[in-house]
Amino acid sequence: MAKDYTELANDIVKHVGGKDNIVKLVHCITRLRFTLKDESKADEEYLKQREGIVTVVKAGGQFQVVIGNHVPDVYAAVLKVSGITGEGSVDIDEGDVPKGNLFDRFIALVSGLFQPMLGALSAAGMIKGLVAILAAVGVPETYGAYVVLNAAGDGFFQFLPLILALTAAKRFKMEQFTALAIGFAMVYPNIAASLTAKEPLYTLFSGTLIESPIYSTFFGIPIIFPASSYLQTVLPIIVAVWAGSKIEGFFKKIIPDVVKVFVVPFFTILITVPLSFLLIGPVMSWASDLVGAIFTGIYSLSPIIYGIALGAMWQILVMFGLHWGLVPLAILELQKGPGFILVATVAICFAQAGALLNIMMRTKENKVRQLSIPAFISALFGVTEPAIYGITLPMRLPFIMTCISGAISGAYLSLFNVKMQVMGGLGLFAIPSFINPKDSMTLIHFLIAIVMNFVLGFVLTQFVKIPYLYGQPGSESAGSSSEEETVQELKEIKQEIIASPLIGKVVKLEDVPDEVFASGAMGKGIAIDPADGVVVAPAKGEVTLVFPTKHAIGLKTENGAEILIHIGMDTVSLAGKGFKGFVEVGDKVEAGQTLLEFDVNTIKAAGLPVITPVIVTNSDQYEDVLTTQERTIEAGDYLLTAVK
Repeated sequence: MAKDYTELANDIVKHVGGKDNIVKLVHCITRLRFTLKDESKADEEYLKQREGIVTVVKAGGQFQVVIGNHVPDVYAAVLKVSGITGEGSVDIDEGDVPKGNLFDRFIALVSGLFQPMLGALSAAGMIKGLVAILAAVGVPETYGAYVVLNAAGDGFFQFLPLILALTAAKRFKMEQFTALAIGFAMVYPNIAASLTAKEPLYTLFSGTLIESPIYSTFFGIPIIFPASSYLQTVLPIIVAVWAGSKIEGFFKKIIPDVVKVFVVPFFTILITVPLSFLLIGPVMSWASDLVGAIFTGIYSLSPIIYGIALGAMWQILVMFGLHWGLVPLAILELQKGPGFILVATVAICFAQAGALLNIMMRTKENKVRQLSIPAFISALFGVTEPAIYGITLPMRLPFIMTCISGAISGAYLSLFNVKMQVMGGLGLFAIPSFINPKDSMTLIHFLIAIVMNFVLGFVLTQFVKIPYLYGQPGSESAGSSSEEETVQELKEIKQEIIASPLIGKVVKLEDVPDEVFASGAMGKGIAIDPADGVVVAPAKGEVTLVFPTKHAIGLKTENGAEILIHIGMDTVSLAGKGFKGFVEVGDKVEAGQTLLEFDVNTIKAAGLPVITPVIVTNSDQYEDVLTTQERTIEAGDYLLTAVK
């Protein structure tokens, strides 16, 4: 059970001067970072002595309360007890993230916009699935329960532009309520009827894919309004908010501060809304039509190849966050009727479930068997992360078998032209999405695909060796004796050697220009003044922490040492500028594997120290932590020893 931090949170709020003294609150890897109206109202000495607080630091205009590893939980408690609106962990400034090619940028954008709403999106889809069941059993659309549940499920999708306005505003650094005003205008009730209630004045692009009848004009400029309105759309609001953010930024620079609060939104809305109706909306609608035509063309050319490719690659796309590039296309497609874009992907989770069942039956490790049970249940309901990251991907070949299963089932579904009726839930909750009252074979084929994936996942995994994840690969003995031998070996480990993750000069921890690290409050260790910006894994283990700004990373070695590598001091303030990560939480890494890169000059240009502490955060579990006596060090050289 999670620890209750309510009492600590109340004490912190009280002794930073009360909630009325708090201007802003964010948190980083170990600290609550307050921006206070008056720092003199904060009782620094009390907070330093308070149990549950490591220390207090005042730097960079912030009043920093150092908590340690539990800072996200304490942060949430502070928000709850104070009623203030925090800003979460420090966000990455998207303008500073390496851009890559256009496709990479698009994927990154869509991922950032859709991930915050994933839970609600899935829930609304599941409710839509329940409504589909009601329709399938003959419940009339005028029945009260049908009407209410349909509103509960469909409302989210109808007004998706408003939700995207919020996430896009955060992404593009725009005032959220100004972005919402733009969204409200685009989905204003009856606007479609108002703009298209009469005979068209004339038609633009007649005879082409983007033929557009013109019913109204804006001071003589033709208004091209889609017949389906901008309800449920994705791309128009995203581009509108992006344009609005640029317009807002311009007026923030030229409008006097005394009237900024209302004049900047006035001009931003006044310009962006007409721009959205006259240019952005039409162009995005045309782009959507063209993209739909391209995908339809590929599917028409070879549905089976389409199904094989998407089925085989889907889980890999999910791992890299690339799957979000298909989601808006599927939403656009389902606005017009049943769709095929995501059909080949929906049943693949059952291949993971089948593979896990095989692994549970064949593994000789009790820990793997225990981990497989909840992962198996989650996979049945479409949540495959525990299965992929915890079991099948580390074992490699079982994961490949599930990809092969996905390719085969994708080909089957495409062969029989199975289409999704609505955007529904995942796993078993996806079944209602394939209920077609006019064609029962749609559901039957999808059920066959579920069984096919489950059976193939199980059978194909039978042909591969189930490796050890926690035991000794060389041991063939099963049962408790094998585990006892492994535990005994671990008990005999008296020390653990950690290599250097960086090239540079060695700095004693007490000389680090930050009292939290220098005092050893975060744990024992050493620091490096880096000569370059490449951080490698100091030992074999698992990534346990990657801060969003990529300035800090944590690992747990295979023998239990918990290592924190913190690049520079106060580099969280750079909001990700100059940092690039290569691993994520849960990744298994080998010693010497690149974890992240950073630009030394960017940190120095900001006036921040580049000295990087390497800390054993669970030092209390060791008798001592011994450090190198060398003055300079190469990546991979001996750095420290944790002694039991």
